[in-house]
Amino acid sequence: MPTAELFAVIAFPNIDPVAFSIGPVAVHWYGLAYVVGILLGWFYARRLVSRSDLWPKDTPPMTLAQLDDFLVWAALGVILGGRIGYILFYDFAAIVDDPLRAFQIWNGGMSFHGGFTGTTIAMILFARRHGIRIWSLFDIVAAVVPIGLFFGRIANFVNGELWGKLSGAPWAFVFPNAGPFARHPSQLYEAALEGIVLFLLLAIAIYAFKALKRPGLVTGMFVAGYALCRIFVEFFREPDAQLGYLFGGWLTMGMLLSLPMLALGIWAMLRARPAAA
Repeated sequence: MPTAELFAVIAFPNIDPVAFSIGPVAVHWYGLAYVVGILLGWFYARRLVSRSDLWPKDTPPMTLAQLDDFLVWAALGVILGGRIGYILFYDFAAIVDDPLRAFQIWNGGMSFHGGFTGTTIAMILFARRHGIRIWSLFDIVAAVVPIGLFFGRIANFVNGELWGKLSGAPWAFVFPNAGPFARHPSQLYEAALEGIVLFLLLAIAIYAFKALKRPGLVTGMFVAGYALCRIFVEFFREPDAQLGYLFGGWLTMGMLLSLPMLALGIWAMLRARPAAA
């Protein structure tokens, strides 16, 4: 690729990662993205639970009060699971050398696969405690997760992190901390695919085809859909510096973690039909 093409790019918007400060406390866009994603997801989930015609036997799996209580469980699952997952999957060696690094969130953030696992554990515990149909609770959360993914990836772009590979595309950016050459805005690719496209596909399945009446179908669609989107974008995304490629100059940790999700999503969709019957 000609070097000149790598410089012919759109100027990166120099946005301060700190949205605003209250005294000594700095509020970052990344944190606001999590808050906005969770709140909008909660609002959308309430709309789904309020529509009895979307559910098996026209009976929602939980009350609005139970959904409000679950918000705290979900937030803890996302945050704790996401951070622990990042430590285990992407930064374990550095944490072993310096355990205090686990609390230094500015040295690495969150893992979606860890957040997915943490939220799954929270859902199972909450469903058992309140006698809620577990697959329907999975479906509610799966339907709203793309909202959080969209805002999270936009925050990654604002922070100038998780950038893509070198690119001469006219929409490429020179990221402040990624050297002098243009790169794919892989964060925006993920925001579009994992966020907008996946949300719309699930919404169409829910409202047009009453997918929630087959418990587990929406969950399977989301899990498999996310895995496919993530694997596709990984071909444009620069792998984490501390890991690099795992095999053959193309296999990344993101791909490796997404493969079991793809299999799990396909299985969930296949089992949804007999479960509904």
